[in-house]
Amino acid sequence: MKQDFSVRPIEKKTAKTLLEKHHYLSGISKGFRSGFNYGLFKYNRDNTYNIPLLEEEFVGACIFTGLPVPELVSGMFGLPRDCQRGFFELSRLCVAPSVQETEHNITSWFVSRAIRQLRKDTEVRAILSYADTDHHKGTIYRACNFDYYGLTDQKPDFWIKQEDGSYIKHSRGKTKGVEGEWRPRSRKHRFVMIFDKTLKMKWEKQ
Repeated sequence: MKQDFSVRPIEKKTAKTLLEKHHYLSGISKGFRSGFNYGLFKYNRDNTYNIPLLEEEFVGACIFTGLPVPELVSGMFGLPRDCQRGFFELSRLCVAPSVQETEHNITSWFVSRAIRQLRKDTEVRAILSYADTDHHKGTIYRACNFDYYGLTDQKPDFWIKQEDGSYIKHSRGKTKGVEGEWRPRSRKHRFVMIFDKTLKMKWEKQ
């Protein structure tokens, strides 16, 4: 029952406890960026009297950050690369599997309310989100009324070799002189929600 859930701002260290345990990128990327972070909390229910208890459980994280590269604003809307205010990426989303399995549409419910709270907390002109083709198709974003703009171009990523022989994807910075290898990057589905109706999207909607 949705009345047993609430959404409110959280700190990065709180989000980290859930993301490291359940998010598919936890074993690929080093950490994650913090921004406007929102948590999904579930009140435990007394099965005898069917009423919520005071205890609650942290079961979801939704994080909005600035766009990963400033050129995206130009590519999407034809605006100068230094025009970043009001543009966000939904960069991390995770709901505990046990909750997803038992609560119908909880993830889309959570995202919608996190976006609503974000718009109360700051100016929001548009939100971009990606769905990695290796892991999901972005069904949640469609359910939340994001528009679909096709796949990203094929690009490579640099993976840094660790002392134990494993590899970790390089996030940013120089790669010259760093031991590792280039690997093809999985393509991503692009989803955008536009709030500023003066924006003219250059990507083709699909």
